[in-house]
Amino acid sequence: MLKVLFAAAEAAPFAKTGGLADVVGTLPRALVKAKVDARIIVPLYGDISEKFRSQMRPVTSETVQLGWRKQYCGLFEMQHEGVTIYFVDNEYYFRRKGLYNFYDEAERFGFFSKAVLDVIPRLDWVPDIIHCHDWHAGMIPVLLRAHYCRAPWCSTIKTICTIHNLEYQGIFPRSILGDMFNLENEPAATAALEFYGMVNFLKGGLEFADFISTVSPSYAQEIQTRYWGERLDGILKRRSDRLVGIVNGIDSDEYNPLKDKALFAPYSTRSFKGKVVNKARLQEVMGLEQNPEAPLFGIVARLVKAKGYDLVHHVMDEIVAEGAQLVVLGSGEHQYEAMFREASKRYPGRVAVRIGYDDTLARRIYSGADLLLMPSMKEPCGVSQLIAMRYGCIPLVREAGGLKDTVESYNPETNEGTGFTFTNYNAHDMLHVIRLACATYRDKKRWTVLMKMAMKAEHSWKTSAKEYVELYRKVMEADFHVSK
Repeated sequence: MLKVLFAAAEAAPFAKTGGLADVVGTLPRALVKAKVDARIIVPLYGDISEKFRSQMRPVTSETVQLGWRKQYCGLFEMQHEGVTIYFVDNEYYFRRKGLYNFYDEAERFGFFSKAVLDVIPRLDWVPDIIHCHDWHAGMIPVLLRAHYCRAPWCSTIKTICTIHNLEYQGIFPRSILGDMFNLENEPAATAALEFYGMVNFLKGGLEFADFISTVSPSYAQEIQTRYWGERLDGILKRRSDRLVGIVNGIDSDEYNPLKDKALFAPYSTRSFKGKVVNKARLQEVMGLEQNPEAPLFGIVARLVKAKGYDLVHHVMDEIVAEGAQLVVLGSGEHQYEAMFREASKRYPGRVAVRIGYDDTLARRIYSGADLLLMPSMKEPCGVSQLIAMRYGCIPLVREAGGLKDTVESYNPETNEGTGFTFTNYNAHDMLHVIRLACATYRDKKRWTVLMKMAMKAEHSWKTSAKEYVELYRKVMEADFHVSK
């Protein structure tokens, strides 16, 4: 049986800030069902609830040498939904309010990477593959090859580095090479980490990992271009023979409108009466006009530039003029929060905004809204559109990254598809598709067919897990990668 250790900064439901946690927390469950011994290792953050802490048992404690520092490292373990979870404990680094954005991020996640490698020989289980997620675990492949590979216990361990969002790379001063990692006299590691006079954790992982994966096939192609490559396109192009894009999935049991207790009423493809109730109640709760004929657009997302809300701002008046309503849930950059707040004041009863995040309200938006508006400038994969389809909320998206891979554009001639799409990053191209969507919504027979197709689309982790199993087999069969 293949043994795979997921190393990441967060995993749902223990610690979460975004989609990374959802993937790390749910994919291993699907892999276990596919007969892979998949386990997870994450930091033991102060924010992790007592409900989970009470289920943990101590495994071992070590002293981790991080440059001149000798730091305590405790390891705790628990079982959650059939998966073994390990937690790396160090109160100085991790018992803080929040997960990120501290002054010592390089030291915190440098410690985590080294701790992962230090505790493995203390387990009664050695992974065949360490699956490293994002820059926080990017130093693991580097340190494994530079300092650990001669040890018998890890001589055959291979690594995968998964990019969830190439924008975030972990870039720090060059001095940490010697100060934290004793790599200043390791030419291959120094070259792999070098980034315009700085050190780049993700770059090191991409250079030293045996394989690289990312979260959709289209994104895997996009990041090999200069425009989307965030100054790492050269490496990704050079290593394209070991770069794979696998679309994220969702837990189709968790997101089930027939069983979801957060909804005002259950429903399924057999009857959409419950969805009608959910729409009416959502309009009521959010202070929107009680109008079942108004196409209701939902936004559930971080309110940041990459999500494409500049396009919405340019044609907000035209969207409302179409008779549409808009409900927004999210937080992020001040300018976008202010933009949507201003729109809600300008169009009371037509635009409603809730700044922040509320999982119950998010599910009620997916179940009550007719369409999900997701005009992203860039989107590595996206999960909102997958959840929306599960609830019969039709995604309207720009063909970027994983959105292109997961939403089949609606064809009015054949009445086939799972959503509405546009290609150019242009407000009026988006508006044209919004008008098509509104017209389609008013044709109830067509709309019912469209909802059924979206809800029946297969986006569970089961499909993606099969692709990961194939990837793991390729990794195990491949020669060891040696950074050039």
